[in-house]
Amino acid sequence: MNLDDFVDLIERPDGSVRRDAEERRERLTVAPGALGRLDELGEWLSAAQGQVPVRPVEQPRVVLFAGDHGVAHLDVSGRPAGSAATLVRAALDGVSPIGVLARRFGVPLRVVDMSLDCDPELLPAEITRHRVRRGSGRLDIADALTEDEAEQAFRAGMAVADEEADAGTDLVVLGDISVGGTTAAGTLIAALCGTDASVVTGRGGAHIDDLAWMRKCAAIRDGLRRARPVIGDQLKLLATVGGADLTAMTGFLLQSAVRRTPVILDGVVSAACALVAQRVAFRAPDWWQAGQASGEPAQEKALDRMSLVPLLDHGVTVGEGTGALLALPLVQAAAALLAELPERD
Repeated sequence: MNLDDFVDLIERPDGSVRRDAEERRERLTVAPGALGRLDELGEWLSAAQGQVPVRPVEQPRVVLFAGDHGVAHLDVSGRPAGSAATLVRAALDGVSPIGVLARRFGVPLRVVDMSLDCDPELLPAEITRHRVRRGSGRLDIADALTEDEAEQAFRAGMAVADEEADAGTDLVVLGDISVGGTTAAGTLIAALCGTDASVVTGRGGAHIDDLAWMRKCAAIRDGLRRARPVIGDQLKLLATVGGADLTAMTGFLLQSAVRRTPVILDGVVSAACALVAQRVAFRAPDWWQAGQASGEPAQEKALDRMSLVPLLDHGVTVGEGTGALLALPLVQAAAALLAELPERD
């Protein structure tokens, strides 16, 4: 597949509509600047929708790509290798942070299994139908995916984006459920930003100790040696060190931009996928907002490279889309205010 096609397919949100939204904001009864960043959010959403006044966000959806990473067998995570399926089940049962918040906010939750290390019969068929393989390869010594698997995962992400757009989803909260995913994300970000492993290695959502951090740093270092020779081929880069879930998320982000669907990014994994997607199509980041600062150094570097400023910074590191979902009411509030506040006489 030719990823260069996305350069022509992805356009920026409508600039003339954004200017109209800014002019309308100047006429509202609330003084300009009094709503702070909510003004910017509302105008961004208006441009994404292509209309003034902005429509309220009425059909948001949480989409989580799930997978296990072979590198987790090096004890680089605070969770056991191959245990992501347990996290998926907790989310589906509503007993994890994302499950609780999605139920409380009334936002549908969708999990897409790309490479969980479990029997597919343990989960609903709707969740496992896009699975590429059982667990991704160990990125420090072997490719995470074959090239065919990478293309399959990428196309699966595109298909999910099309399904959401066709279903009327007007904003996506994007996250991951993975074990070892932050190691893959750190490797991608270090490769694309030209930094050393120690600069991007964080503690992950499970807050690993110093020994695990050193093992993670070594794994990213070894992964970087394998990633750098293929840095010019984004799909091959994802196959080498990304894994099925991150590859699918990258395809999802690019196709969502094609379909003009705005996305709120969660933590370091979604930021890594967004950074890869930016390398494919430079206009794509205009369709995204960074939901939260997770405290991961790799996320900070990726967001800085894309000029995305997090909406929230509450120290939420649990992952699974939780921080991004917490930012959703802020975006909804911005849309509601700019849509419903009256203009001055």
